[in-house]
Order: sequence, then C-alpha cells, then structure tokens
Amino acid sequence: MKDNDNLTIERPTFVTHLECAMEGDHYPADLVHNLSKAGKPLLVRYDLAGVKKALTKDALAQRPADMWRYRELLPVRKCKDIVSLGEVTTPLIRLPKLGAKLGGGEIIVKDEGRLPTGSFKARGLVMAVSMGKALGIKHMAMPTNGNAGAALAAYATSCGIKTTIFCPADTPEVNVSEIELQGATVYRVNGYIDDCGKIVGEGKAKVGWFDTSTLKEPYRIEGKKTMGLELTEQLGWEVPDVIFYPTGGGTGLIGMWKAFDELEKIGFIGSKRPRMVAVQASGCAPMVRAYEAGTEHAARWEDAHTIASGIRVPQAIGDFLILRAVRESKGFAIAVDDDKISAALNEVAREEGLLLCPEGAATYAAYKESLADGRVAKTDRVMLFNCASGLKYPLPPVTRTLDRHKPIDFSQF
Repeated sequence: MKDNDNLTIERPTFVTHLECAMEGDHYPADLVHNLSKAGKPLLVRYDLAGVKKALTKDALAQRPADMWRYRELLPVRKCKDIVSLGEVTTPLIRLPKLGAKLGGGEIIVKDEGRLPTGSFKARGLVMAVSMGKALGIKHMAMPTNGNAGAALAAYATSCGIKTTIFCPADTPEVNVSEIELQGATVYRVNGYIDDCGKIVGEGKAKVGWFDTSTLKEPYRIEGKKTMGLELTEQLGWEVPDVIFYPTGGGTGLIGMWKAFDELEKIGFIGSKRPRMVAVQASGCAPMVRAYEAGTEHAARWEDAHTIASGIRVPQAIGDFLILRAVRESKGFAIAVDDDKISAALNEVAREEGLLLCPEGAATYAAYKESLADGRVAKTDRVMLFNCASGLKYPLPPVTRTLDRHKPIDFSQF
C-alpha cells in the first residue's frame, strides 16, 4: 500500500443522479447544477446495491487512512479530478477526566482541526472543488464566516480555479488573511453571511461565477458525510449514542445522516442511529426556535451575535433537512450562551489539554446542559465535534513576567 493509493488507483463509480431534497425529482449527474427547480438543495444518489457488491470492510481496511478511502461512496469519478491537500482521518479523542467529573458516559471529541486549512470545511470544499474541476468550472464565489472561505481558496488555487469570497466585516482577522494569502480575492461586507450570500447570488448572472454557497451546490454534503463514514469505521462499525454538532448551515449534520443511511443499505451497519443534536448559540438560534415550535422551516434570526462566528448563520437553506435529521433521530436542538461557550473552552483546555474552537466548545457546553436536564443519559456515549483548530481564534492574553536580572523568589512556583 502506498500513501497516495486512494488518489491514484481508479475505483468503480456509482453515482446515478441528483435528487431534489424537497420534491424528490431527478436531475442528471455529470452536469453543472446549483439548486433544484423548487429552489432546494440537490442530493447525490448512488447505486448502493452496486456499492454493496464492490466494497467490503476488509478492502476498506487495506486503504490509506484519508477521506478518499470511501471513493465508491463519493461523486468524483476520475483520479485526475481529485484535488487534495492531505485530508487525513481525524482522531477521536476521549475526555476521561471530564467524563468522571460529570459522572456521565464516554465523551469523545472528533477533532476536525487536523484537516487542511485547520477546519472541517476542508471536507466539503475539497469535494466541491474537485467536482468543479471535473465539470470545467473556472471561477467560484462564496460567502463565508471564515473557515469555508479559507478551504475554498486553498483547494481552488491548487487546481487553478479563480475564487472571489465575501465575508462579514467582523470575521476573525486570521481567516481573512489566510483566504487572501491562499490565492482568493476577499472582500469584507458590512452585514451577515446571508447578506454576503445575496451578493454572490446577484453576481452569478452578472459575473458568471459559480455560486458555491452552502447547499447551493450538491457536493459539499458528500464531503461532509465522510465524517459519518469515518467515525463509524473508527468505532468498529458502530455509531455513538448521541452526536452534538455545531450547527450553522448544517451541511455536516445533514451529510452524516445521509452517510448512516447509505452505510446501512450497503450492509456495513444496522438500523441503530445516533440521536442528532443541533447545537447553536443563544444569540443566533433559528434551528432551536423552529425545533421547539414544531415547524419544518426556520425563519431568519434577526440581530445575530455570538463569539462562535462559524455558527452565526441567521438563515439556512437546508433548514428542513437539519430539522428532519434531528427529529427522525429523536434528537433535539439546543442553544447555549456565549459565557458558557467561553467557560467550556477554558474547562476542556485546562482539564484535558485539548484546545477547542468556540463552535466545538459550544458542543461541550450543550452536552453539560443536556446531561444536567436529563435529555442525555449518564450512560450515553457521546460524540462532540470540534470543527476547527482553536489556534485560529483569539486566545486570552498572558501578562505574567519574570525579570532574570533580579533575585527570583522560587517560593512562588
């Protein structure tokens, strides 16, 4: 086995068509698509009976440990179209001290900060860009809160696709800088991510770029679903009891729910599903409000604010898909305050040595609340998603100093 076998060995391909997530009507594969005629996301469908015959667990185990090991369940047909910067299998990290402290079950963090560009956005954007390359797209544009833009810039630049990216004015500086440095043209906009999205939508006809907004192209879901494929394989083809997922646009939650269905249909897992928990911030919680109201769609959240910028998404086009996954899994949606997000980030770092991003810390805060109010049992094995490296966000200052030219009081240590 060579380290790049997944990128260089041709595999059988099983994509059959695309399907409107709302209406169910079909669209041909291998053509450029944005939304369906109904204005809803398109889902990639496969000949799963064919996948079942072609792929075994043993064969999979012999492949290099990266997200391209699942090629039979991915949309990129030819090796020449794969764009890769090294999408490694991300580790599962246990938090035994905090588990014992809370008296709960096993707490596992899937640390997506180990991926290229330091976030799980790499999964979705590597697939979108690879398919853009396969379909001959020359210019891609997107709105971003930071990490998605960085991933698009990196992958598109690596294969020669032009990128134009729009982000809210208060996007963390490190994100804006890395987007520009990795070859994109980035603009700060005085508004939210959906305001940036309107600019991208208007420019589609006027400039001719491809709108790569969340769920407005079919393939980011396919990249994000590898989180579900991966964690299931890492757990010995079992699923956790509960998944806490930081939810803005919700592509990953939707993608994982799709992955579990596909894994059952190819015979890799049974019918058990994890309870899917959509975690949002109290200052921007449209999914929580819609879940509690029992509605299928989530109205726009006005005056959105939170320190967890990645989940500051006032309105998501895939709202109904997020809510379906939550309800079908018997999960729930929960919002946590910013002060609890900050406290959770500090607690995990100081107790376990794991530096979470604010969005990842929100999942731990949500788990603590859910354990306390009984929505999660003390025996549950839970999976928390840390969606980006904590090093990409502002860290607390340290002001403690020592003057080596003066006598040192060693009793202070």
